[in-house]
Amino acid sequence: MKKKESYSVSSNPVQAEFGKLNVLFAGESQTKPEHALGPKIYDYYLLHAIVSGHGTFRTETDVYELGPGDCFLIHPGQLVSYVSCHSDPWKYLWVAFTGETGHSLVESAGFLPGCPVLNTTNESENSKVPEYIHHIQEHFHMKQESAHTAAVGFLHLIWAEIMNCSTQPSRLTVVEPQVQRTVKQMINYMTSQYAHPVSIEQMCVSLGYNRAYLSRIFKKETGISPVTYLLKLRIDQAKRLLRERPELSVEQISSSVGLTDPLYFSRQFKRFCGQSPTSYRKEMTGI
Repeated sequence: MKKKESYSVSSNPVQAEFGKLNVLFAGESQTKPEHALGPKIYDYYLLHAIVSGHGTFRTETDVYELGPGDCFLIHPGQLVSYVSCHSDPWKYLWVAFTGETGHSLVESAGFLPGCPVLNTTNESENSKVPEYIHHIQEHFHMKQESAHTAAVGFLHLIWAEIMNCSTQPSRLTVVEPQVQRTVKQMINYMTSQYAHPVSIEQMCVSLGYNRAYLSRIFKKETGISPVTYLLKLRIDQAKRLLRERPELSVEQISSSVGLTDPLYFSRQFKRFCGQSPTSYRKEMTGI
């Protein structure tokens, strides 16, 4: 039976305080087959808890085949990608957080960049991590002043659950350090500059490499060209704005993701998503 695709996310209604433990947003999704994210870099911790289905999570050095009960943690500045299984796409929940206390929580559980995957099930009961993430999402959705405090409390419960688990799945190591570092620089550049009308040529000049060389190693490591990656990054950000910022016009969103020609933006959006920006917004928000 085909699983119906779904997506929902709620952001913290309370403004974050610098340096402390801050929960940014939480969400859940039943992905479609071969739904892929990345390679990309985040500037916050992002924990995923898999409820059902299967998929693959890749870091700069390792590849993990994951399923129900598994969690994976993306660290700030870590180049990652993940894709759902073709025949059994995963459903997962996620929560994003930042702050010095968050770093301490991660270290205390041994959830380090070299060990970003953990199975949280045991013989007596299912993992409570997805339930706690769902509670965070519910509190954010209600937009109450207590949402931040509740979210921090549930995040501590999540980490208590994680600290009680110690089984690590086996890992497959595939890495070419210098090439990976260069690709990471490219990802960093595009992630930070996508909102501006920058080109691949400008990136190559900025990084000090020949375009043919960068294109070759980027495609070898990621499976796609830098041009396609940058365009996909812009379309992904446009999808987020279409869902979360209904007051913005399609032209404003196009400009916000570095594409100054709205007609070109609409054509590329339809090529990647199979529908126009307006149709996508209506389908996702009902507006």
